[in-house]
Amino acid sequence: MQGLQTNNAPHPSVIIPHFIFASVALIGVAVLLLLSENALLEVYFSGKMIAITHLTVLGWASMVIFGALYQLIPVVFETSLYSERLAKVTFYCLGVSVVFLCYSFWANSFAVLLPYAALATFVSLLLFVINVFVSYRKSPVRKIESKFIMMSIVWLAVTELIGTLIAFNFKFNFLSEIHLHYLKIHATIGFVGWFLFLIIGVGSTLLPMFFISHELTKNWLRKSFIFLNLGMLVLLVNGFSIHETSLELLAFSFCILGIIYFLRYIYQSYKKRLRKKLDVGMRYSVLAMVLLVVPVIILSIILKAFPIADEFVNRVVVLYGFSVLFGFITTLILGQTYKTLPFIVWLHTYQKLVGKTKTPLPRELYSEKIATVQFYTYFLCLIVMGVGIVTQQIVLLKIASYLLLLAGILYTINVMKILFHSSKKTV
Repeated sequence: MQGLQTNNAPHPSVIIPHFIFASVALIGVAVLLLLSENALLEVYFSGKMIAITHLTVLGWASMVIFGALYQLIPVVFETSLYSERLAKVTFYCLGVSVVFLCYSFWANSFAVLLPYAALATFVSLLLFVINVFVSYRKSPVRKIESKFIMMSIVWLAVTELIGTLIAFNFKFNFLSEIHLHYLKIHATIGFVGWFLFLIIGVGSTLLPMFFISHELTKNWLRKSFIFLNLGMLVLLVNGFSIHETSLELLAFSFCILGIIYFLRYIYQSYKKRLRKKLDVGMRYSVLAMVLLVVPVIILSIILKAFPIADEFVNRVVVLYGFSVLFGFITTLILGQTYKTLPFIVWLHTYQKLVGKTKTPLPRELYSEKIATVQFYTYFLCLIVMGVGIVTQQIVLLKIASYLLLLAGILYTINVMKILFHSSKKTV
């Protein structure tokens, strides 16, 4: 990881709990899928499906991202995290809030528990937003990568605000449209505005570093930034005031164009790479970039261009959500865990010993064999789950859930192996 600035890196106690919570949450997602295999056949009308989605989004994906971002802020912002204590408070608040929120959905307590769970989650995420914003204000640079990250924080706040409004609408019924209308806006801004903006900001920094590729044209990133923001703004304004289908299509077109520009930048980095052999972490990352094409195709062609029976459209909607959460986001996170977490632990344990004694490489802190088996298990899970969703075969969905559980267990074993190495050396 040459090129990473480590002087301002936070203490591992800020970061490590996020990875532990997230690995347990990933196993929890698989267990909940096994307990409710019909949930994937009910689209967004099922409280259990919404609970599983939020555990995936907040308990798994966002929790890993928070932990990794605390480590990467010195890299992208070239400054230290504003408050490590606030980061720790945020972790505990968010962990409790996520469990509370998912239970509210699972128990279908939309009018009683959900508003308070949503408010607790909103406050927890607001603490994270404040910490990152103040950190950014100290930054001496204003790179396009850091602008992506800051806009992702803005859209995260918007996403959670909309989600909180939807939750309170179940109790007080003050919104003009049905909650499914706002749910679509909530989900889209969450995927594009929060996850995709952040992934582009961090990925455009780390992937070229891992590929060892130089002299990249950042105009692709600047165009991506413009079109993705235009898409989010049009979607938001149209969804809350104008309600024109043509503007909704325009918003999605802007988003698709922004994604294409980002993929063009990553492809440029891949083609210019000096490191030809990819380790398991980079294989995950490359696979995630390829799989990002799937929701783009679904969104731009299947849902918008062809008259399909409502029943099949429902299946495609579920497939779209699955391809986003598990095909792209989870695949990328699994890969980047093997690139970031070993380095974080290695940095804390061995940095002062470099040049004085022989030290292991960061990739030697986990089992490559376990990671490889996990890669193929998860890849098979994606295929089986995708086919099961389209064909509505419960047997395939159950098999895929077991594969996800196995992949989650293997991932957790490697995470604990990395962390145990750290505790053993620092006692």
